[in-house]
Order: sequence, then structure tokens, then C-alpha cells
Amino acid sequence: MATTTKALVRAAAGTSTATLYTVPASTTTVVTNIVVTNSAATAATFTLTLNSVDIFTTTAIAANSTAMFDLKQVMATTQIIAGFASAVTVKFHISGVEIS
Repeated sequence: MATTTKALVRAAAGTSTATLYTVPASTTTVVTNIVVTNSAATAATFTLTLNSVDIFTTTAIAANSTAMFDLKQVMATTQIIAGFASAVTVKFHISGVEIS
């Protein structure tokens, strides 16, 4: 059994929902940390789901700020992380562990 700590997502948000990460075949993923940044001079909102379950729904993030969330969420093969934001200045940084 191999365990790999890695960056699962490093991406700017789109303004409509999109798949950000899919758990690879024969793998279990544990999401351990989510960082959301907003580099704009105005506030924005973001939404993130883990396998179609809302984790953050239209959550506000202040201008020029960072929000950090530590968690332990297990995801099975083919499950997805999806998300979007009200502005492309919002960026997602999601880390975790893949177990295969």
C-alpha cells in the first residue's frame, strides 16, 4: 500500500461549477487541508463540494484575504471535488493524501 501526500488542487476558480479533482482508480484520498485566497480588492464568494456534498456554499471571502480549513474527509475512487467562485481572483489550494 503506497501513501502519497500531495497537492490535489492548485487552481484559479471558474465562475461556474467545474471538477477540480477526481480520485484516481484503485485509490482512496483523504482531503486534509483547504486554502482559499482572494487577491481582488473586493470581496467574493466560493462554493466547494466533495462528491456532491456541499462543504462551503456561497461562502464569503474578504478582499485580499486567505481562509484556511483543516479537515479529514475520506473520498473513494472516482469521487470528485468540484467548485466555483464569484470571481476568478479566488484560488483553491487543496492538499491531501492518496492511498493506493
